[in-house]
Amino acid sequence: MYKIVAKKVLAPAIKQFQIQAPEIAARARPGQFVVLRIDEKGERIPLTIADYDPKGGTVILVFQEAGRTTMELGRLEEGDSILDLVGPLGKPSEIRRYGKVICIGGGVGIAAIYPIARALKEAGNEVVSIIGARCRDHLFLVEKMGEVSDALEITTDDGSAGRKGFVTGVLQDLLVGEEGIDLVVAIGPPAMMRAVAELTRPYRVRTVVSLNPIMVDGIGMCGACRVAVGGKTRFACVDGPEFNAHLVDWPVVMQRARMFREEEKRAVEDYFLGSECRCRKR
Repeated sequence: MYKIVAKKVLAPAIKQFQIQAPEIAARARPGQFVVLRIDEKGERIPLTIADYDPKGGTVILVFQEAGRTTMELGRLEEGDSILDLVGPLGKPSEIRRYGKVICIGGGVGIAAIYPIARALKEAGNEVVSIIGARCRDHLFLVEKMGEVSDALEITTDDGSAGRKGFVTGVLQDLLVGEEGIDLVVAIGPPAMMRAVAELTRPYRVRTVVSLNPIMVDGIGMCGACRVAVGGKTRFACVDGPEFNAHLVDWPVVMQRARMFREEEKRAVEDYFLGSECRCRKR
């Protein structure tokens, strides 16, 4: 059992858990993830490790309540425990001195880009970060991202904070107006990462994205997380989760992301129906 030692609400439907997991915390690196299961009947889901404290033996997980399992997870409180937490999984980010790096986080992807931006800064890179959300209320980790960045740009869809529009608007300006961009790292919704890839392609700027397809075992045996990269089948859990964005077959990624949408919708409906029944019994 893995105890939740602290819980924070970062934004509407976005929550942060600090979990006691000494062995994972001791080995975690930027870009890696865990697979968790709430209880013995629970679904296995992957979550990126947003931070880790080897001395304290804890890891930070940030998630958005988007489906049944994440909604159930969000109802847990400080002091509760999670049955299974497996990790760290996946290949760590390739951290070295590149030069000038653009780190982009969209939505809950802000949490995933943070440890990568921090590590790249510590490696001696000039880090320009771009974070985006639907509105001011959905932004989080702004101060922390500022601390690990030489410059921080903020966008919101409605213009309630920072620049109105998408992260790609800022990226476009940087690509046109500045020379010597050596690497772009983007984490967020598939549509956002695809747009970033298409923007950087003509400039031949190396671009890395972190893919988060459906996963089950997290060790490459089930094949659920397969993606097409450079014309070859890869498994996000063991070959990734980071890949060259210009080699990813984005139509396949988008198609697979929609595969179980109806089933997920029914699972959420059943969850709320069950919650109502439990409340009535009380």
